[in-house]
Amino acid sequence: MQDLFNSPSGEKFNILEVVSAIIDFMEKDEKRSYKITIGTDSEILPDKTADFVTAVVIHRIGNGGRYFWRRKTFGNFYNLRDRIISEVLLSLDIGKEILTEFKKLINTKWNNSGPNWSFEIHVDVGENGETKSMIQEVVGMIRAYNFEAITKPRSYAASNIADRYV
Repeated sequence: MQDLFNSPSGEKFNILEVVSAIIDFMEKDEKRSYKITIGTDSEILPDKTADFVTAVVIHRIGNGGRYFWRRKTFGNFYNLRDRIISEVLLSLDIGKEILTEFKKLINTKWNNSGPNWSFEIHVDVGENGETKSMIQEVVGMIRAYNFEAITKPRSYAASNIADRYV
């Protein structure tokens, strides 16, 4: 069974449908700037497995946005570092898929023109708390894939949207 994303209204989307919905959202106001963000948050469960939620967000700068989310549960996690690394890897995997399909469709639709947009990976780590020592490591992982990394307090895709569904 393929992994489906949910919308806040309960609709289900595969990855191509998410990308199409993002482009449809951008088409409604092509003169605006957009930010596509991916972020994952997780929670440890009593059996030491972890519940991971990845959010895909399209933000029309200054005028709203839309998001989609997906849940996965994975094996045994005994420390925070392993969970954070898994969050980053999930975000990177989805980010690569979304960006690949997005570039195909956007080039077909707008032929290298169209709205101004940027792409970010949001990570649930920050200067305060247990994850402080991991910032450099996870930001380095994300930059190695040529993505921009955003950490707390600006990492709303992971820290707010994905967190809502964990």
